[in-house]
Amino acid sequence: MFSWIRKLYDWMGAQVHKKHAEPILGFLFYLEAIFFLPTDPMLILYCIERQERAVRYATIATIASVLGGVTSYALGFTLWYYWGESIIHSKAVNYILSPKNFESLRQIYQQHEWLAILTAGFSPIPYKAATLSAGFCQLSLFPFITCSIIARGARFFLCAGVIKIFGIQIKNIIDRYFNLIALMTIGIVALILWTFT
Repeated sequence: MFSWIRKLYDWMGAQVHKKHAEPILGFLFYLEAIFFLPTDPMLILYCIERQERAVRYATIATIASVLGGVTSYALGFTLWYYWGESIIHSKAVNYILSPKNFESLRQIYQQHEWLAILTAGFSPIPYKAATLSAGFCQLSLFPFITCSIIARGARFFLCAGVIKIFGIQIKNIIDRYFNLIALMTIGIVALILWTFT
């Protein structure tokens, strides 16, 4: 049933050993902060295939993700600058949220920006939801970047650290229970997409 996913997994594992592996990883994590891409499995795969480079891969993922987050923040900020008022006062949006309620929510978001970005950056919540909305709601850029570095770094270095310590056991578990893990991964991605899109 999952033979094509297994072939894809094996093919991606082979790419880790090629010279363009690191730019590809960085590019994917940059895009992940702007669009929804489930990139964590890529980092796990990279770290499993080359455990000696796990910290390096986590560093690349962190830098690229934060840079993507800043890009997404800028897109959200630009969206607010040019069309924010018209969007907030449009009938479609007012059907869900009044301008007054939006302003109240934005003030709450600004008051708790550190907690909001740290949570979104570390948890399974799509990071792009926080990056775009942070720009749109005009959160301060410095706290946004700082929280993004802390949260994304903590998430990716934790992942790399666990694999560096338990890499062989994890690889054996993946090889043994690949179909079950693939099914669970598809289910989790589908649930996240359904919840946040």
